[in-house]
Amino acid sequence: MPTIKDIAKEAHVSPTTVSNVIHGKTSRVAKETVERITKIIEAYNYTPNMSARSLVNRSSKIIGVINHLIPEQKGNFLEDPFHGAFVGGIERTLRERGYFLLVRTVEDEQELIKVFRNWNLDGVILTGLFEDSFFSQLIRTDKPIVLVDSYVENKKVFNVGLDDYRGGYIATEYLIKHGHREIVFASPHIQHRGVLEERFRGYQDALADAGIPLNKANIYEHEITISEGQALGRELAKRKEITAVFASADILAAGIISGLQESGIRVPDEISIIGFDDLYISRLTSPQLTTIHQDVVGKGITAANIMVDFLDGKPIISRHIVMPVSIVERASVRYL
Repeated sequence: MPTIKDIAKEAHVSPTTVSNVIHGKTSRVAKETVERITKIIEAYNYTPNMSARSLVNRSSKIIGVINHLIPEQKGNFLEDPFHGAFVGGIERTLRERGYFLLVRTVEDEQELIKVFRNWNLDGVILTGLFEDSFFSQLIRTDKPIVLVDSYVENKKVFNVGLDDYRGGYIATEYLIKHGHREIVFASPHIQHRGVLEERFRGYQDALADAGIPLNKANIYEHEITISEGQALGRELAKRKEITAVFASADILAAGIISGLQESGIRVPDEISIIGFDDLYISRLTSPQLTTIHQDVVGKGITAANIMVDFLDGKPIISRHIVMPVSIVERASVRYL
């Protein structure tokens, strides 16, 4: 295997120039020189020794995506279509920018410490974090941190989030404008200062603005799985007074549709339903799901780009990015 010095000698340039080309730092290298070095690298099928590079400059080029949302049931968080799409956006961006990805679920602070002890991570991206002891341990590290879908406010971290309140509001408003008044809100456990609390506030305010009193019997908290959604759908089928459901995630909405249909309830003829996320599953349900769109892959891309820009010393426009939402109308909601 040739060394950087060998490639530099053949290309008639310095080893530093070769190193810059390998690591994508080509702004000050002539185009012809980049092409010449690249051809030599490809001819030799050269792969840089990232371990050696890490020892020299203490950079591993590895970004950790750490999950602290432990499923209540067996399985892993990547089975959730949302997290699969989100991590996919991160992986593609890191790969294109010369970085590597480590994905790990950690249950508590001790596991978090083990990850940092065993892996020389350049930075970490986390989803759904709250201001608790786990977060306190996290910010003690000297690693750059990007939080996604978190309402933790701290000057040491970057945030990439969503206009969750507006999403909850326009979903509920959409159902109200279609004539619905008995509207169920279905979601996982609602935690203080979290994504779901914001969507729930939007639901509450849309009802209040329309003069519809909040009915606590219409609030259901369930895990986001197909089976939990199906069970909830069968339960809702027994309530003849409700006409619509706002589910805070598409996968939960899909399960509810299945459970309703198993119980002989037609969607949307008897009960309308709107979801949240606009994942691919929203186009596979029957009827296809009306939902609140968010750019899940784009959220991952944004988080990864912020991390790499910071590590590469590039200016960061904002430490707090809020991505927009919109309604995608399909066939699961009808006018009363």
